[in-house]
Amino acid sequence: MPNTNTVEGFWRQKRVLLTGGGGFLGSFIRENLEKRSPAALFAPRKRELDLLDRDAVRSFLAGQRPDLIIHAAGVVGGIGANRIHPGRFFYENATMGIQLIEEARLAGVEKFVCLGTICAYPKFAPVPFREDDLWDGYPEETNAPYGIAKKALLVQLQGYREEYAFNGIFLLPVNLYGPRDNFDLETSHVIPAMIRKFEHARRNRDEQVVLWGDGTPTREFLYVEDAAEAIVLAAERYDGPQPVNIGSGREISIRDLAQLIARMVGYGGEIVWDTTRPNGQPRRLLDVERAMHAFGFKASTTLDEGLKRTIDWFHTSFAE
Repeated sequence: MPNTNTVEGFWRQKRVLLTGGGGFLGSFIRENLEKRSPAALFAPRKRELDLLDRDAVRSFLAGQRPDLIIHAAGVVGGIGANRIHPGRFFYENATMGIQLIEEARLAGVEKFVCLGTICAYPKFAPVPFREDDLWDGYPEETNAPYGIAKKALLVQLQGYREEYAFNGIFLLPVNLYGPRDNFDLETSHVIPAMIRKFEHARRNRDEQVVLWGDGTPTREFLYVEDAAEAIVLAAERYDGPQPVNIGSGREISIRDLAQLIARMVGYGGEIVWDTTRPNGQPRRLLDVERAMHAFGFKASTTLDEGLKRTIDWFHTSFAE
């Protein structure tokens, strides 16, 4: 639900462009914004606005005249997708963001909210990840092209703030999950992939489920509705040049996560770890103090609550 402390009249005066509004996170941002009743809300699909087409971007901004842009569009996937498409993930994410930021500046857009990624952090960043550690090493190799493409947009926004007084902010969401997630095993992230694998095994009475890695890495997860709330609050209240982590501030090992999801799905078979497959980054846990101090965000959905809602949605949407 929208925060009750919304700045009076802020959204009623804003014409808002949301990119990626048809995607997983974007759909929840759109619903959150709709409840705040902005002056206008544009959430074009790719067929309506191709962000790789600079002329199309320029024409759209000239015609719709947004005051505020939330850039949530991106080409994303799990470890497997990142390994298959490193070039595409770098080029498309960098190009979409760079062009949109430049055209927004030229069009006189008042504020630009850019979503980065936790994949931008160094592979061995001290835990918890603090925003000031973002440049202290190279990202984990399997998702470095995606992470660096997003991190380049932070540099662009900071440069534009210094040279052009362009008000752009940069947010770093942690791993997200929830209803409407991508459950395609070829491209999904860890939680939807596990839900689908365990549910399939339960229905087919399989004796074992094989998962990647050895289960030792840790991850932090944020329920998608909490993430949408954080992004909208930042759009409303934060105007600083420094990046801001968006997360829950709690971590869980992949092994413990697998056991939790298996139990919630009702799968009682064996979990086998394929150690020939990559683990990804060893640990991921964010320091979330800056978001709390800068715009009052604190995650409100526990992992158990969020997983239950996600599994219930999966059962409803993929019922056999």
